[in-house]
Amino acid sequence: MKPTPELLAYFKGREDQIQRYAELLKSAGIERGLIGPKEGDRIWERHIENCLPVTTLLPQTKATLADIGSGAGLPGIVIALARPALKVTLIEPLARRVEFLNEVIAELDLPIEVVRGKAESVKRSFDYVTARAVAPLPELIKVSWHLLKPGGTLLAIKGESAAREIEAASDELRSKKVAKIELHEINLDDLPLARVIEIVKAG
Repeated sequence: MKPTPELLAYFKGREDQIQRYAELLKSAGIERGLIGPKEGDRIWERHIENCLPVTTLLPQTKATLADIGSGAGLPGIVIALARPALKVTLIEPLARRVEFLNEVIAELDLPIEVVRGKAESVKRSFDYVTARAVAPLPELIKVSWHLLKPGGTLLAIKGESAAREIEAASDELRSKKVAKIELHEINLDDLPLARVIEIVKAG
């Protein structure tokens, strides 16, 4: 699949970079086992398009964001290209993934920081924390809550089980100071329905 002009419009001024990133996922990403071998022809629809809806919940102004368990850079690099005002940090524990991320960032000339380590070991705080396919929501809250500034927002990209995950996380949520929790079902143009759980830490 090739990206449509409508899709590339979300990356205004950075169309070449997002297309080059897709090429890197299809080549080096698959070669190094970061992307499944059968995913090559579905990089856009399976990965980049899946990460795009969360950007609608992020500001176009300056803020800090940590993408935990970033893997091949999804959604962190997609977010950085769609929301260039954000200061993005990718947190990833595995060395081969960190190496790939650093190579992508260098080739695309992106002002992104990569931190090697598990989310729970990082002693910093951010305005936003994002996660895709990292852990069930109760565990995700446990490992990421300390990364949020007061008033900060956790955005978890989830599938059809999103509502059930919120229910399963009720005990964990009661133990935290939560200002807001909302399940967003996002229909972005012709893209498949996306589900993002938003949890705001009380200020």
